[in-house]
Order: sequence, then structure tokens, then C-alpha cells
Amino acid sequence: MLNLKWFQYLKVRTPDNLSQVLHRDEAGEAPASAASLDHQAVEAIWNDVENLYRSGAYPGLSFCLRRRGQVLINRALGHAQGNGPLESPRAEKRLLKADDPICLFSASKAVTAVLTHLLAEDGAIDLDMPVARYLPAFGASGKADTTVAEVLAHRGGFPTLDLPVGDLQPELLLDWERVIKMICDAPPTPGRANKMSYHAITGGFILAEIIQRVTGAPVQQYLDERLRKPLGMKYFTYGLAPQYRERVALNYAAGTPVRFPISVILERALMAPMNRVIEVSNSEVFMDAVIPAGNIYATAEELSRFYQMLLDGGIYNGRQVMKHETVQRAVRPAGRMAFDHTLNIPMRYSEGMMLGATPVGIYGPNTNGAYGHLGFMNILGWADPRRDIAVGLLVTGKAVLGGHLLPLAKLLTTISRYCD
Repeated sequence: MLNLKWFQYLKVRTPDNLSQVLHRDEAGEAPASAASLDHQAVEAIWNDVENLYRSGAYPGLSFCLRRRGQVLINRALGHAQGNGPLESPRAEKRLLKADDPICLFSASKAVTAVLTHLLAEDGAIDLDMPVARYLPAFGASGKADTTVAEVLAHRGGFPTLDLPVGDLQPELLLDWERVIKMICDAPPTPGRANKMSYHAITGGFILAEIIQRVTGAPVQQYLDERLRKPLGMKYFTYGLAPQYRERVALNYAAGTPVRFPISVILERALMAPMNRVIEVSNSEVFMDAVIPAGNIYATAEELSRFYQMLLDGGIYNGRQVMKHETVQRAVRPAGRMAFDHTLNIPMRYSEGMMLGATPVGIYGPNTNGAYGHLGFMNILGWADPRRDIAVGLLVTGKAVLGGHLLPLAKLLTTISRYCD
């Protein structure tokens, strides 16, 4: 008998008139001419954002595009709460606003990486030295020669925690010392030493622990002092303060259910089934936690602002947030395109960023010079020096497969085309 579950598609209900679910920061949007574009180009990009939302994969979507430092689009579509694919049409809904916080998930890694580069800029660490120099326990189980730079470039050799499949307990996220001890005590994953293997959770904890050991202060404080305050961010924190949680955008399962073998690859990277990750991400425990590789909260505009600072050589509002040379090291390729043994796809990394590619990369066609990071799932923040753009795309539907893939590819293509 035909199993209809294989064809099930979890889709969000979208209105014919999207103005009903649109929030636009009109006061903060510059005319297209200010960025040497015409109005039609901006409208073409926004039209593709609308079509991406119409795919039904995202209860909420927030998008910000800067070109030549000018904010051209800063808008949100859909709902911060409610209208999930499995919810009743009568469920309570709250419209998403462009200034509502959304979890960046793995797009947080780029921020933690930049903090690590800033620590090196201060002369407090040497990225080419072993992690064990700053965290001695890390070198006790065969990882003595692993450098900070290798961890940044996903070549640290410890891509996952040694947990039973699906055993992601929310309490573990709050037990910082236990997580650090588990990583330090574990030997390198067999066959992964010096090989590119995406470190979904583990690398971020080690980098943040180095920051805390060297500075003697919480990593949250270092983020606050070195990036959040200098960039004038409202959110941009690990976790989310209680006073902002009534505005947070919740996450929902969407798209086509993931089956073998993709489900195995995702569970290995996330260390839990997708539905469990989504459930945990909406909990108070998750918002209380500090997960350096996965729970910075921000708006699309804040994410775009972060990348604009990098695009401008470390300068924001006339202030040198980080040195130009520090930015250059953070975004330069750490190697050629190679097979990622965690994600099972070809990838190219810098020491902290996912890099674009030619003829096609994760940021669209002919984006060899672009840098940024992907977040779970379809969250994107990136800068492209060739096009002088800094972009933030935040979504709350966690869809891997489904009808959103072609509209997403079309949006990235349109951005590349009109901003070239």
C-alpha cells in the first residue's frame, strides 16, 4: 500500500494579499538611487522575497538588504507566533515585525568566530597555537596539537559530542562545565583529524571557553563590549533576556518530512532529531542558555549591520570596531573547496565563515568572494564585496526539502544579478 506520509507537505497558510502580514520599516529604508540601483531592481528582489514566503515553508520571514551601506529593504512577512503548518486556523496569531528577535542558530558561529579573532587582535591569544595552551584539559585525550585556527575552520577533529542518538536534553545546554569536560575528555573522532567536518555545536563551546579563560569574564560580556554595544544592537545576545521573550519569533517544523539518508546526516550534525531541536529552541531553557555556536538572537537588520561592519573593514559609524587586517584573516579562505565529512557536501570555509563559490554557492551564482554563515534552516547572513551588499534573511520554518528551494535559489540569483 502507498505510504502517503512520504508525500506529506507541512505548509503555512499565506493570504493572497500579503499586505495583511507585512511589516515594513519605511523610515529606515533608503531610496534605491542612494545605492546606485533603480526602483525596479529593489522591487524585483522584494518580489522574490514575497514568492519565497508564498512557498508556505515559513510562518515568519524577515529580510534586510544593504547596498553601499544603505538599507534598501527592512521588512517582515508572516507571524512571529501562530500559523504553524500543523496549527488550527483559529490558533492565536501574532504578526512578525521587522524588529522582532529571531534565533540565528548556526549563523551565530560567525559572530563567535569574530570574537575569537578580536581576542587575537588584542594580543591575548595566537590563533596558530594549540587550544591546549589556553585550555590545558583539551589536550589530554589526543587533541594536544589541535590549533585554534583549525577549530575555527572546522578541522578540529571533534565535530560531535559522544551522545546517544537523539539524546539532546535541555538541561545539558545549561550545564556549561559538563559540556566543556565532555569535549575535552573525548578523543578525536576516528578518521576526522585535520579533515573538514562541520562542528555544529562543539567548536563554539571551545572557542567561547578560550575567550572566558583568557579574559576572566563571561563570553556574553565580551560579545556585549566588543560587538553589541559598538554596533548599537538591541538584541544580538546569546540567549534572550526575559523582557524580550514576548516578542520572540517561535520556530516550526515545515516542508517535506526528512527521510533516510538525509535524516541521519542531520541528526549526526545536530545530535538530535529535527523535531526535538525545534521543540527545545522554543523553550525557556534554550533562551536562558549560552550556546556559542547556535543561539544568538537578532533581527535581520542587526545581522546585516554586522556584515556591513565587516564589509567596511571593521568600521561602523566612523568607529574602528576591529582592524582591517583582522577582518581580512577572518574571511580569507582556509583551504580549497573540499568534502565536508559531517554535511556530506563540498564546502569552503574561512576561519569562521562559510564562503561562497563560482559558478554557484550558498549565496547564489558567482559569489566566490562572499562570506557569511548559514543557520538552521535557510537562515542566511552574508556580505559580498563584489556587489557591496550585506544581507540578513531570517526564517522560522525549519524546512529542509520542499517547495521553498526553487524560490530561495531564485531570490539569491536575483540579488546577485541586480546588485552585480
